[in-house]
Amino acid sequence: MTLLGPAEIRDLAEQLDLQPTKKLGQNFVVDANTVRRIVRVAGVETGDKVLEVGPGLGSLTLGLLEAGARVTAVEIDQRLAAQLPLTVAELAPDAADRLRVLTDDAMKVVDLPGAPTRLVANLPYNVSVPVLLHLLQTVPSLQTALVMVQAEVGQRIAARPGSKVYGSPSVKAAWYGAWSTAGQVSRQVFWPVPNVDSILVSFARAASLPGSEVERAEVFALVDGAFGQRRKMLRQALAEQLGGSAAASRRLEAAGIDPTLRGEQLSMRDFLAIARAH
Repeated sequence: MTLLGPAEIRDLAEQLDLQPTKKLGQNFVVDANTVRRIVRVAGVETGDKVLEVGPGLGSLTLGLLEAGARVTAVEIDQRLAAQLPLTVAELAPDAADRLRVLTDDAMKVVDLPGAPTRLVANLPYNVSVPVLLHLLQTVPSLQTALVMVQAEVGQRIAARPGSKVYGSPSVKAAWYGAWSTAGQVSRQVFWPVPNVDSILVSFARAASLPGSEVERAEVFALVDGAFGQRRKMLRQALAEQLGGSAAASRRLEAAGIDPTLRGEQLSMRDFLAIARAH
């Protein structure tokens, strides 16, 4: 199958009168080897049902179709969404019936057709964490993910408690399963060339969620409180939510957590224990 290279990407952009925008986080992959590497690391096989967010001009879409996947692509830019089926029809006509394009904001998608089991995407860097968390919550059929994000963000998502980059995204992402980094990506494979480094992050969904939806919401609120004032001890950072410093200390102790710890020292299970303590 013919994948998109720098010349094809620029031709398509010119044809659409497209100027990539920072607002939409548009940096298009122009290297076929990188596309095939992403598909390979994601473990995509013939017949897999893949969700792609922000397909752009179709570089990764074609790579996923080349591997035999059925692809549901969610694209917020109407011009790109309209062009994608035409690009696939031209370059991969035999695969055209395996592509479904939805013109929508990934942050608003709640009921995806086809129950995709894998998320493989070059996520718009400015909204990568909110998009990830939204999709994991609203598309329970997703079992694995491989996403390309800004290196700093990817390292934070996959961080463990105690790490310098461990934070709110780390805890919230861990609610859904296990995360790990899966390799750097050169700036030079993008057009336009971004001013940040990129990284691949891999996800495998846990066999079951650690708690109920009500508990998830409470855990996420506690996480926001703890990391909103991350230099403070937990008894102070959570005082407003838990009815004062003394009440917060009692709740933390009931959960088996030292009230003088800080948020970055707690695992997702620790926050769940606080949510469940009374």
